[in-house]
Amino acid sequence: MKNICLLGATGSIGKSTLDIIRANPQKYCLKAFSFYNNIEEAKKIIKEFSPLLVSTPKKEHLEVLKNEFPNIIFSLDINDVARFKVSSPCVINALVGSAGLVPTIEAIKAGRDVLLANKETLVMAGELVMRLAKDKGVNIIPIDSEHSAIFQILNDNNRKEVKRVIITASGGALYHKTLDELKDVTVEDALKHPTWQMGAKITIDSATMVNKAFEVIEAYHLFNLKLDQISTIIHPESIVHSMVEFNDHSIFAQMGVSDMRIPIQYALNYPHHIDNQVSQELDFTKPFELHFKPMDKTRFKILALVGKVISLGKFYPVVFNASNEKLVSLFLEGKITFDKIVTRIEEEINKTEELYGHLTYNLENILKVDELVKTSII
Repeated sequence: MKNICLLGATGSIGKSTLDIIRANPQKYCLKAFSFYNNIEEAKKIIKEFSPLLVSTPKKEHLEVLKNEFPNIIFSLDINDVARFKVSSPCVINALVGSAGLVPTIEAIKAGRDVLLANKETLVMAGELVMRLAKDKGVNIIPIDSEHSAIFQILNDNNRKEVKRVIITASGGALYHKTLDELKDVTVEDALKHPTWQMGAKITIDSATMVNKAFEVIEAYHLFNLKLDQISTIIHPESIVHSMVEFNDHSIFAQMGVSDMRIPIQYALNYPHHIDNQVSQELDFTKPFELHFKPMDKTRFKILALVGKVISLGKFYPVVFNASNEKLVSLFLEGKITFDKIVTRIEEEINKTEELYGHLTYNLENILKVDELVKTSII
């Protein structure tokens, strides 16, 4: 029995995780979870799974829940979930944004493996996080579909024989629009992802291709690759989730339906593939086609910028992530046009050395730069 501590239970990844727990009560038990704002959904989770600890940063939610569920421990500190003391703990980080970084670090410090969906952890502090995980002897197991695909293909074998990894991208909701047309994109347009059901922030990241740039940074750290060993291509069907090419030019692809419950279940049972009771099979009795197109880095300029971000390191990825978070929020609020997201990210990246180059690279300053960037963008 794995006792699960779930960070971000009411989001899309959190809900997929709960589906797996629900279908496998003999294997998994939800012991602790966090949520941000959806108190009604949190109440449903408490009633169904009877966790021991629940965390929310909102005091008003805390008081309501304490009155309704007096036998449960409640906390304002999300890190209490990451380091909650249970036997056979498994921490799943399904948070969105920079809020996921410190809980990941706290889980690692507590000696727990982390099943990681939070992209920002490795984008902001990949070098620091992977070094700490190695020092503590814990695993960072990806549950992004793309990195899970690479992880499954490698499965700790043949790492030295890898020529490159090929990360696929659907193209997002706006793939067919020109650069000139992007300034007229509405929030509703940008949220119409063609193949995945995701939260608003990650759906916008998919449309700008920032999501794919983040995945390049994640792969760089997760698999200890060089930048020229990571490539991206457009694959609109989202059936091939990533590929690995070896030195002899053999290419292995991981395929499946677009369902995040598949990589989550694999991560929970790594290195084994067990019966999946919640996801559909890829149906080969019906014809379908797979298309692959080169990534246009003029159209998706952020993928040309990510090489600079990785090469310069230190606070460049922090600025990249923080500026994106703030600008996506401004777009969703109707305060900037869609085309300004990437152009203003580039502007912020270009100021990194001048503004933050004097700082020592450590967790305290990573969090400081993250906050400074977000407060400076209006």
